[in-house]
Amino acid sequence: MPYNGGPMTEAMYYVLLALMNPSHGYQLMNAITKVSNGRLNMGPGTLYGVLSRMQKDGLISLAEDDGRRKTYRITRDGEQALRIEYSRLMALIRDGKILEEGDEGE
Repeated sequence: MPYNGGPMTEAMYYVLLALMNPSHGYQLMNAITKVSNGRLNMGPGTLYGVLSRMQKDGLISLAEDDGRRKTYRITRDGEQALRIEYSRLMALIRDGKILEEGDEGE
């Protein structure tokens, strides 16, 4: 199913975030772990499935293919989708502030 602009999976979000700096597979797995502060360790099977889908959707593109490894980069559409998703996630956090108000409503 192509990306339709709805909520992203965690894997998609972190791949796009990590691709703010072009990377190849192994380097990208490490970048994802770094930008997620160690919360997400993505294996090659998951990574390459997500990369393939996102490339078909125009969110990322191949920056270089030297025959040994492929370097990916985020596209303009991908960066726009990432910023929209970031705004959506921030709205969720703002909406959740009610949880910090305690039990005052009871």
